[in-house]
Amino acid sequence: MPTGQSRSESSACHMCPTVQPISTFRVRLEGVSATPAEAIHIWKEHFSRFWPTGASFYAPLAGTAPGEVALLTLSPLPGPVKLSTGVLVIYADEESFTFMTPEGHVLAAWITFSAFKEDGVTVMQAQALERASDPLYELGATLGGHRMNNLFWEQTLQNVARHFNVDGLVQTQVVCLDPRRQWSNARNILRNAGIRSGLYAAAGPLRWISRSFRQTAPPGRDHPNA
Repeated sequence: MPTGQSRSESSACHMCPTVQPISTFRVRLEGVSATPAEAIHIWKEHFSRFWPTGASFYAPLAGTAPGEVALLTLSPLPGPVKLSTGVLVIYADEESFTFMTPEGHVLAAWITFSAFKEDGVTVMQAQALERASDPLYELGATLGGHRMNNLFWEQTLQNVARHFNVDGLVQTQVVCLDPRRQWSNARNILRNAGIRSGLYAAAGPLRWISRSFRQTAPPGRDHPNA
């Protein structure tokens, strides 16, 4: 894409209830001497720092390497519920790395982060092949979830660019790969991490009362025949 496009340009699929899109987000590091390998190294090392406010990423202790698992919390939709889940690192080299989401995540997705040279300029890219995991997430995606997801990665790329002192425009392209819904997988809602996280949060007062009761209960009396 040529430089100078809007901060959030995309195909018409951006405005329709996309079922399986492939979303690509790019930012050019104009005037930066860092090579793609150096840029990706910084992205790996400070990945959580570049996430938008309100989301947390806990990198694997062993680093971003294949087979490692990272934990994260985020808000999949507007509201107080935080989703707690994770991602599996399935590939990593000097110029790219790829995450795969687990069952119960908002999206069944592979997300690849990479850097490459284009016209002598290092370009940072995030590309996601994704599909809503269950009917509830699909409804949320249709009602604005896709747009929220795109904004999340656009803000992430902007934060990466700012680290290199670049106020770059993020180029976004969304392409519909499959408009069909897979109703045969509707039972995935039983593994919905959002529902489970919400139920856990709602049960917080009950857990607090239970702990308080155990802490204040008098010790049991000795057996009379002891």
